[in-house]
Amino acid sequence: MAKDASAAKVGREPVDDVVPESVSPAGTLPPLRYRDMPHAVPLRRMLGPSIILAGLALGSGEFILWPYITYRSGFVFFWACIVGVTLQFFINMEISRWALATGESAVAGFCRLGRIWGWVFLFLTVIPHMVPAWAKGGAELVSHLAFGDHQKHSEYVAIGGLLLCGLILTLGPVVYRTVERMQLILVSLIMFMVIALAILLVRPDAVMAQAKGIMNVGGTPPADAGLDVAMLLGALAFAGAGGALNLGQSNYIKDKGYGMGKYVGRITSPVTGEEEAISETGYLFRQTESNIERFRSWWRKANTEHFLSFFITCLLCLVLLSLICYSVFYDAQGVRKNDDYSKNNIEFVVGQSQAISGGTLGEFGRVAFLLMGVAILFTTEFGILDVATRISTDLIKVNWLRSSRTWSESRLYFLILWITIGSGSLILLIGNDTVQNSLSLFKFVSALNGGVMALYCITLLYINKRFLPPAARMNAWRTIMMLIATGFFGFFAVWASKIQIEKLNWLGG
Repeated sequence: MAKDASAAKVGREPVDDVVPESVSPAGTLPPLRYRDMPHAVPLRRMLGPSIILAGLALGSGEFILWPYITYRSGFVFFWACIVGVTLQFFINMEISRWALATGESAVAGFCRLGRIWGWVFLFLTVIPHMVPAWAKGGAELVSHLAFGDHQKHSEYVAIGGLLLCGLILTLGPVVYRTVERMQLILVSLIMFMVIALAILLVRPDAVMAQAKGIMNVGGTPPADAGLDVAMLLGALAFAGAGGALNLGQSNYIKDKGYGMGKYVGRITSPVTGEEEAISETGYLFRQTESNIERFRSWWRKANTEHFLSFFITCLLCLVLLSLICYSVFYDAQGVRKNDDYSKNNIEFVVGQSQAISGGTLGEFGRVAFLLMGVAILFTTEFGILDVATRISTDLIKVNWLRSSRTWSESRLYFLILWITIGSGSLILLIGNDTVQNSLSLFKFVSALNGGVMALYCITLLYINKRFLPPAARMNAWRTIMMLIATGFFGFFAVWASKIQIEKLNWLGG
């Protein structure tokens, strides 16, 4: 949906009186202001934000972690994958709720609890994603295709990929539109390739084995599977977008112009765009019958868009990519054919492509699978650069530079974007054993994000109950789902921490 032309005038239009503390506490930020809820647009014009989030989800859990877990232990733990992506649907909708009702991002809502939350979420956004794991993984696949060696020149290919992402984001007049169009093209291409390969490779016995695994709720991989708890936590966090990345859904909603986001400006390019005035703090609608009905219309359509664009896309890719892996590495009796590709790095993906080439598809299948992997990992890195930069920009502007005219949100965005690209390139050039090991990077990033999810789930519960008026709050069963999500990710985060502490002998012995 194109932004209303009035969005460029945000800050100069008259607004009604300030929302009182008794209705919605302001916390440490300026109070919300009253405006009428805009009319909801047709569903077809709402497509976009969830496609972007789905693009973020493809590159780690779907393509790397869950197929690897399947290779090591079959489908015994796949029930948790289904639970993880289902819980993410409800988490993402609560992230969306705040943006629909206020026009603010979820992290801005968190900062209403105190400025310490700005530091907390800035740390949790920057640290897990400062190492460009997906750019490195995609580069290794390109190096394998070009040179027959996945490490040869891969750091330079990865840096080239980061620079390409940066140029695309910088040269598009409106950043959101650039990201939406790129992700729509890439996700559509990836979905076509995944479905085509699945039709050619997946066997009926693999489907039956996966169905049994989904029904085996509570099953865990055997001890000899070689899967550490950090990987399992990471896979759960990234059965979907995962971690701090999910918080970007609210940024995309406000840039798309959903709900109260209509009244908030967008991030534009300093090279090709015309800067828009942006309101860093948001609005709230009065509890009139017409406003409440408009909010409910937005809410119903946002749920439908997210279910179709995010949930179905992620679930289909998780199911099909795991089925492809099982069909390639296991025989019809459920016995793994070999143990040649158990290393924790991109060699597993290369090994999967080689196993595919040994079947009926031959060399065509190998190349097609690797090209699909390059597209998936590039899509994810492109999305991560954008969303991590958006969240960081939002936090810095709202908390510390709200009154600065020099540092507009657009200028901050591009400064942080290129600092991120520069630091990521430096890390790749310096290199070490961890950076050389792509799967270790995925495990590190995703395990950190599992703990992040437990933290913001409980925070969302609080602000959506305390800071929103009754008509905009979550109902009882959505509250229950968020409590389950908090407990689910919290349990695995504590479990992973306990195991790591024991490894360091901090508990004695």
